[in-house]
Amino acid sequence: MVNGDGAHTEEGESKQDGNSEADGGEDSNEQEVIVIQDTGFTVKIQAPGTEPFDLQVSPQEMVQEIHQVLMDREDTCHRTCFSLQLDGNVLDNFAELKSIEGLQEGSLLKVVEEPYTVREARIHVRHIRDLLKSLDPSDAYNGVDCNSLSFLSIFTDGDLGDSGKRKKKGTELEQIDCTPPEHILPGSKERPLVPLQPQNKDWKPMQCLKVLTMSGWNPPPGNRKMHGDLMYLYIVTVEERHVSVTASTRGFYLNQSTTYTFSPKPANPSFLSHSLVELLSQISPAFKKNFTSLQKKRVQRHPFERIATPFQVYSWTAPQVDHAMDCVRAEDAYTSRLGYEEHIPGQTRDWNEELQTTRELPRKNLPERLLRERAIFKVHSDFAAAATRGAMAVIDGNVMAINPGEETRMQMFIWNNIFFSLGFDVRDHYRELGGDAAAHAAPTNDLNGVRAYGAVDVEGLYTLGTVVVDYRGYRVTAQSIIPGILEREQEQSVIYGSIDFGKTVVSHGKYLELLDKTSRPLKVQQHKVLNEKEESVELCSSVECKGIIGNDGRHYILDLLRTFPPDLNFLPVDGEELSAESQRQGFPRQHRHRLACLRQELIEAFVEHRYLLFMKMAAIQLMQQKANKDSSKTDVPAIAETSATDGGVGSTQTAAAQASANSTDPTDNNSTSAAPQMAPESEESSSKPTTNGPVDPTGPQNGECRSPLEDPKSREVVLNACRAVGSISNTSFDIRFNPDIFSPGVRFPDDTLEDVQKQKQLLKDVAAFLVTCQIPSLVKDCLDHSTLPMDGATLTEALHQRGINVRYLGTVLEFVDKTPAKAQLEHFYRIGIVELITRCAKHIFRTYLQGVELSALSAAVSHFLNCFLSSFPDAVAHLPPDELVSRRKSRKRRNRVPGGGDNTAWASLTPSELWKNIATEAQSYYHFKMQCESVDQVVEKYGLQKTTLLREISVKTGIQILLKEYNFDSRHKPAFTEEDILNIFPVVKHVNPKASDAFHFFQSGQAKVQQGFLKEGCELINEALNLFNNVYGAMHVEICACLRLLARLNYIMGDHPEALSNQQKAVLMSERVLGIEHPNTIQEYMHLALYCFANGQLSTALKLLYRARYLMLLVCGEDHPEMALIDSNIGLVLHGVMEYDLSLRFLENALTVNTKYHGARSLKVALSHHLVARVYESKAEFRSALQHEKEGYTIYKNQMGEAHEKTKESSEYLKYLTQQAVALQRTMNEIYKNGSNASIMPLKFTAPSMASILEQLNIINGIIFIPLSQKDLENLKAEVQRRQQLQELGKSEEPAESSPLELEDKIPVD
Repeated sequence: MVNGDGAHTEEGESKQDGNSEADGGEDSNEQEVIVIQDTGFTVKIQAPGTEPFDLQVSPQEMVQEIHQVLMDREDTCHRTCFSLQLDGNVLDNFAELKSIEGLQEGSLLKVVEEPYTVREARIHVRHIRDLLKSLDPSDAYNGVDCNSLSFLSIFTDGDLGDSGKRKKKGTELEQIDCTPPEHILPGSKERPLVPLQPQNKDWKPMQCLKVLTMSGWNPPPGNRKMHGDLMYLYIVTVEERHVSVTASTRGFYLNQSTTYTFSPKPANPSFLSHSLVELLSQISPAFKKNFTSLQKKRVQRHPFERIATPFQVYSWTAPQVDHAMDCVRAEDAYTSRLGYEEHIPGQTRDWNEELQTTRELPRKNLPERLLRERAIFKVHSDFAAAATRGAMAVIDGNVMAINPGEETRMQMFIWNNIFFSLGFDVRDHYRELGGDAAAHAAPTNDLNGVRAYGAVDVEGLYTLGTVVVDYRGYRVTAQSIIPGILEREQEQSVIYGSIDFGKTVVSHGKYLELLDKTSRPLKVQQHKVLNEKEESVELCSSVECKGIIGNDGRHYILDLLRTFPPDLNFLPVDGEELSAESQRQGFPRQHRHRLACLRQELIEAFVEHRYLLFMKMAAIQLMQQKANKDSSKTDVPAIAETSATDGGVGSTQTAAAQASANSTDPTDNNSTSAAPQMAPESEESSSKPTTNGPVDPTGPQNGECRSPLEDPKSREVVLNACRAVGSISNTSFDIRFNPDIFSPGVRFPDDTLEDVQKQKQLLKDVAAFLVTCQIPSLVKDCLDHSTLPMDGATLTEALHQRGINVRYLGTVLEFVDKTPAKAQLEHFYRIGIVELITRCAKHIFRTYLQGVELSALSAAVSHFLNCFLSSFPDAVAHLPPDELVSRRKSRKRRNRVPGGGDNTAWASLTPSELWKNIATEAQSYYHFKMQCESVDQVVEKYGLQKTTLLREISVKTGIQILLKEYNFDSRHKPAFTEEDILNIFPVVKHVNPKASDAFHFFQSGQAKVQQGFLKEGCELINEALNLFNNVYGAMHVEICACLRLLARLNYIMGDHPEALSNQQKAVLMSERVLGIEHPNTIQEYMHLALYCFANGQLSTALKLLYRARYLMLLVCGEDHPEMALIDSNIGLVLHGVMEYDLSLRFLENALTVNTKYHGARSLKVALSHHLVARVYESKAEFRSALQHEKEGYTIYKNQMGEAHEKTKESSEYLKYLTQQAVALQRTMNEIYKNGSNASIMPLKFTAPSMASILEQLNIINGIIFIPLSQKDLENLKAEVQRRQQLQELGKSEEPAESSPLELEDKIPVD
């Protein structure tokens, strides 16, 4: 319902014509989609006291969704307790509209007021409170109820779509004030914090009521209950009238009670009204006036500003907000919210049952899959929210432990059917593996395992709902509870795996069968281990992975912390030598714990790499065989040699394809890649056919061949290639890992030793692959700017996408340091250093916080930040003044809550000690040498910004600070006081369930666009958007990517208003779901500015660009390649509005940055020179213009040659500039000669046309329009289709390259 009610009808029609082009596979898919989107119809709704109005509905909707719409509409929002009736029959809330007899186009639905119950009365009061607070951002600052901030509307003055129609802005250039605030100008050293959250004038709340709270007379006594009293409210109006209100079954009325006397009889007049709003409007004129205007404003806001996000987003800054009385919040805090808040009648939610039942839903066709994925996603986001609330309650000491006698670290908790444990090494469980450090790492490893098994999604195999919460220095793992597990001992229940790290091991046929289905996508090898009786036991996972059958008969697996193989670079093993490359870089290194695993992305990349190698070797050998048929045998070329010929993939691709056709079926390899986003864009074309082939479940398993190879020679070739790449099968390519290799305590039977040896070699190869391939490829991608991290989070993401763990950060930075092109990687190096420092500080902060008691929390956090960031050399902690003196008595209690440390050791930390610790931590954890005794030295040495450090540490640790300007550099007083620390939030990790069908549509849409079929691509992506909305609701990161691509397509196809509307949604969503200063949000702002400019809204475009530049400065500073793009955009727009001097400041900065990061010979630099020259031309400073254009011309000539059109354009422009310069000189001479009566030829000073500015904007933003006639388009399509057919026949070597239209930025998928 959210994306406009009219959305349903258009899709129905647009579908039919898209089908002719789509190939068979997609055809059936799209047919399925049509079935789902039956066209909508219109019904009339008649509510008491309002005119009937029309509402567009769709047959799938439930009656309940109409209720929601009515509760949101301006004229009916005050009603909550009503039924909808058709011809006098009450409609069932949970019925779908299509199942209701007689409901059709034009039916009249009546809204009928129903009698209240206590529950309905509560819901009503809650809803009224929500309406009163609808513009108040405090829920977003406090991080509750999935509210989050968004500031776009401040920069666009409301909704963009309307402003175009309402008042034509920006065409009259005079009225635009273009000067940005001082701190946004290039070269400014100020980094103020306050503009991060511009004050929204709507947020000065219009007061409707002074107080609305539950009365002290609740609950009604028995005799009043029998008169229908449900509860009593106490209200103070703006006019200072104090009233007591009864909520009764018939509605709300004034009673005669006062604060101290109970008199429940109705007052005279009682103003009995069905809705509280109607009652208050009668007794308070101010309420009536303000409530109406508040609702008007509420309805005008973009829906995306107020819809809840699926997962809570926290803000690390907040302004000072007054704490107002709020009955609902107060009630929530002190009553068990579990009762009615969880919406399930009569019980708390059984999370495990909900999580598993949704997995069991059918998934045979698209509608079923959508329903299933929607249910899975909804339960997951609810579970994550509940688990987070519970974890905070546990650490804050509000939950009783289930083993209260034990010491704090060992306690476990159950709350709301969720089990909570703390990340400490309980009972020396992890003693062998690194104690507390291992216990801290295990939960995240386990979560990665849960994520991986969840993505494979095997029927009949169940994992636990798992959420890992870091809060106040503690790590809490929240898990759903296996039915029956609490009643029995662990020994009895584990029927697969080991509870003591491999000393005793059991196995189970059913588990082997289920896990075998996951072994191929997860690349896990079935293997045997010895148990305590020296018997060999078959396993298909690591030994720690335990199988338990719950009382519900389901097969659960838990403790998945070793799903992926160990990382030998961080696991020194006696008597094992790593490869030479690893040793050269100083591996293996000692790590804190022995649980260091490789990432799934790395495993995928490695297998992909080996597959290409395998194909190449087989091809080379077959060619050799063809060449010398007489010689019967060829030597196996060693891997080392072939990897040197890595460049020649293309040439051998076809031979390899034939080889594989003769020998084995290439789709037999580990096909279903669980992480499709792995293959880097460049390899996409070559690797897709190999790894994403359909898995044929009926086909033979590893080890046997599809067709017995008639030719023994080719069989031998395959055998040789298999051996060389380490495949576990001799007849087909199949690489898997044994996760138990090098696990202490695991022993293998003698007959498998050869196999174990192979596996050890494979693990060494992967470890070397990470260091020799993945890290250099990451750095290469940063050099050619296909990867552009802007902050710690995006850097971590870039590492993870290539399978590099963050513990390699020091290694990556050293590698960058040794790179010849180090100057062009300065931004990357700086972001890496900030990430390394703040992560070290986070490690220290974690243990620091554990020793702080609750009453000293703000003092301790501000002291830590002072030691970390303030130049004040002797930061002294302010011990909280003893507000409450008698603390002596409570010291005796031995049994404290987890977050209740009571020492003041934290107060003795000094800045020099903290920085010494950070340097030590950098050395011991990241093996990175950092000489620094103080924050100022570090800032000086690495060119960092203190605001960036502050943002990174706050986001990582969950600190929320007061939004104000901090003076970090004062040497006389510390920067932070305890009043500046507003809150500590949890940092939450959880599984993100995916919408698979939508994702496939999205991918095929992208592919179509890249082949140049824009219209089809657009339809597929619209379809994907519908499916995403269907699964995720209206707000999600992936929907954001979808909207951005749609906007870009709209723009390219010339539909600027539509582009604007989609991009506006993308910006709002990015602000809400990722955060207001997330790098993604910055880029969305830039795209939106471009579309605004194209729509003639110049001042808005400038405001958006200034916002983007401000956020960029805050997040990573001025020295970053992306800054050149922002500045070129700003410079161009300023040029367009004739602010030449300002424009030059930005364009010249862009030129400097481009020259630094792209090299002086790059085409980007040539373009920058040209843009600067144009502004000089407009200022009639022709000499400077000529100078810049000559530079550009030289670059074009050297890079593209004389004949290229760019070179020609440039030389034309040079001629024109020379003419202008000569003309100007003549005129000047004339004036000098003849004085005032000279006859002056009027010179042409032209303001640049908007069209020419827009053209340049498109070029720098990577949008290229290629003017094609209809005929050209037809030919191109035919050509692309011909190539596709060839490819399907397996004849085509080269992927279709001539796509008529390249979108420069391939959208990151995920």
